[in-house]
Amino acid sequence: MQKSIDRQLLLAILVLLGIGLLMIASAGVLYGRTRFDDAYYFFKQQLIGLSVGLVFLYIFQRIDYRVWRRFVVPIFFVALGLLVFVFVPGVGTAVYGAARWVEIGPVSFQPSEVMKLSIILYLAAWLSSKGKAKAADFFEGFVPFLAILSIVAFLIIKQPDTGTLGLIFLISLSIFFASGANLMHMVSLFFGGLAFLAILIKIAPYRLQRFLVFLNPEYDPQGVGYHVTQALLAIGAGGVFGAGLGQSRQKFNYLPEPVTDSIFAILGEEFGLIGTLCIVALFLFVAWRGLRIARLAPDAFGRLTAVGIVSWIVFQAFINMSAISGLIPLTGIPLPFISYGGTSLVVLLASVGILLNISKHSTLKG
Repeated sequence: MQKSIDRQLLLAILVLLGIGLLMIASAGVLYGRTRFDDAYYFFKQQLIGLSVGLVFLYIFQRIDYRVWRRFVVPIFFVALGLLVFVFVPGVGTAVYGAARWVEIGPVSFQPSEVMKLSIILYLAAWLSSKGKAKAADFFEGFVPFLAILSIVAFLIIKQPDTGTLGLIFLISLSIFFASGANLMHMVSLFFGGLAFLAILIKIAPYRLQRFLVFLNPEYDPQGVGYHVTQALLAIGAGGVFGAGLGQSRQKFNYLPEPVTDSIFAILGEEFGLIGTLCIVALFLFVAWRGLRIARLAPDAFGRLTAVGIVSWIVFQAFINMSAISGLIPLTGIPLPFISYGGTSLVVLLASVGILLNISKHSTLKG
């Protein structure tokens, strides 16, 4: 008998979405007025994205998740095609020197967000069809997995978008591990990924500069280290209880990208240590409920899909929070459900819809 959706997971997601709207309304006041002559421009746009995303969540949670298994190949190839389109003149658009957007008529979106969901579905379907024995085999599992990942990595690094590539690598690795991959294959992939990252850092000066800032936060505080310096000032100014909603000073043209990459710093300034710990706790709760759904999924495809979606949400959240806190090198990864961004929000909520549908088919009650 089919159960109802995991209401506790849905409630946690809705709380994060509410906090996101609140923070965008606060953090984007001057930024919106400066760029668009509308203090609440970002809030209004995010509200539109949220409305579309909730519609997708509702629709996807009603579609039996096993239906997606039949369409994973065309979905994956469409996602690959969209990644190619970012380089097509007149279709792809560059922001801050990076070709990450596609414009089709009035619609503008990031194909890399679509790829995150498509590779989760593709790997879940492919590895579940293999079974544990073949997933652990070098030629049946490791080599094809590496080939799939390499194709996606090539297109994303060409944009370039190292942060998204790292995130997709971690998501894929999580699914591969959950499928029963050989431990030595996992270790070689992990260290191979680190070696590839070292090469990327060496060949691109801006990546090397970010790494130097990570090693020494005081390195060039008025130049390449400016972003991290201002973020740490914002978090530090919040203290334990924060300055209060709307009272951030760093959002007034001191902290770059206050509604996207840096929104966690504004949250820390306005709500303090207590507020940031609440956000961490919410994402840990999402991880617990999501992994529980994976554990109770009735088949391997559902289990691996759930693992992929939960890994996406949790890894992306902690990469963003760690980068803004100076614990890892700075990336351009937004905070899920909280940062401004229509494409990310819509695709994430669609993915949550799939996760909630998997929870309907749980093999146990409770």
